[in-house]
Amino acid sequence: MAMNKEKKDSRSGYERYPVWVLDNFIRRLFDNPDQYCSYVTKGQVVADLGCGPGYYTLPLAESVGPEGKVYAVDLNEKAIRALEKKANKHGYHNIEAHATSASDLSFIKDGSVDFVLACDMLCSMAQKYREATVNEMKRILKPNGKAYLSLGFRPPLGLVGREEWAKILEGFKVEQRDSSRDMWAVVSIKTS
Repeated sequence: MAMNKEKKDSRSGYERYPVWVLDNFIRRLFDNPDQYCSYVTKGQVVADLGCGPGYYTLPLAESVGPEGKVYAVDLNEKAIRALEKKANKHGYHNIEAHATSASDLSFIKDGSVDFVLACDMLCSMAQKYREATVNEMKRILKPNGKAYLSLGFRPPLGLVGREEWAKILEGFKVEQRDSSRDMWAVVSIKTS
């Protein structure tokens, strides 16, 4: 299958690893996928950006229940197929999966999402797509919605430095922030 130039340019580094690396029992020992479920309630709409094979997606889908919805977005088509297979196996019909860049969420309506999870995604995407991705997050968030943004890694492993991270956060109202390493923040839309 040929990959278009935009998709190839926006690929993240983890795509070279097998899908099972992103969702396995060892990871669960150190990173509880349920930790983000406290940000959502039944019936809400969630966007899991950079979802991989659904490590966080399935617990979020459980939390919003059948009356809610989770948009699962990842550039890695194999990861999306693995997520769809797991969702079907466990009976989750409230997940809409898309193998695309988070810089184009045109399939999600403006102001329709209660919670955006962008866990370790921004640090692994090409800079020219990060600004568009952040703008898409702002576009899809409801006025009272929240987003969890994190930078799993800083340079040289990740691609987002302190200055760029500060600029990203300036575009939001910061609700909560990691004070020790400044690697994550819970944000909402700035109101005038």
